[in-house]
Amino acid sequence: MASPTTIVLFHSAYGLRPAVHAAADRLRAAGHEVHVPDLYEGRTAETVEDGMAVKDEIGHEELLRRAVTAAAPLSERGVVYAGFSLGGSIAQNLALNDDKARGLLLLHGTSDIAEDTAVDELPVQLHVADPDPFEPHDWLNAWYLRMGRAGADVEVHRYHGAGHLFTDPELPDYDAEAAEATWRVALGFLEDIGAGRSESVPG
Repeated sequence: MASPTTIVLFHSAYGLRPAVHAAADRLRAAGHEVHVPDLYEGRTAETVEDGMAVKDEIGHEELLRRAVTAAAPLSERGVVYAGFSLGGSIAQNLALNDDKARGLLLLHGTSDIAEDTAVDELPVQLHVADPDPFEPHDWLNAWYLRMGRAGADVEVHRYHGAGHLFTDPELPDYDAEAAEATWRVALGFLEDIGAGRSESVPG
């Protein structure tokens, strides 16, 4: 029987939009404990350009500091880090530096990986549009290989023809079929983590 899973879910460059709360509610309905830190401290953006401007104004190091501060009280119990686009990048940074992390769920975004990164079969699942201008094929192929070398147990799920942030119903990128497939697969991934199972699927 699967044990309860604690998830820290980070928002995209758009900020803490309704779609992030809706995703958290969906995960809670499946029995998970979900925390959604607001790294923008109340600010949201209507366009990706505005969102990137907010991100740049705050700065990468400050965003990471806020994320670590939000996750720190939970990390001892072993959490699954998750995030949308920019939030996925932040989640990856935290998960790869937390030896108690139980898993990493990436929606629409990844981050670079330090050469000396090492994890112990960390379950990782990525959902990404195909093609995605922010996550090109060459980058994703290199990312997949680097994650494997670091010791992660990686699945990559690609959605042909979907927009970058295809799980957000309020954005032009939205693709209902891809979004539902993503959540179906992601919930299975989280259930496996709760049950202590994981299975690698090549990208």
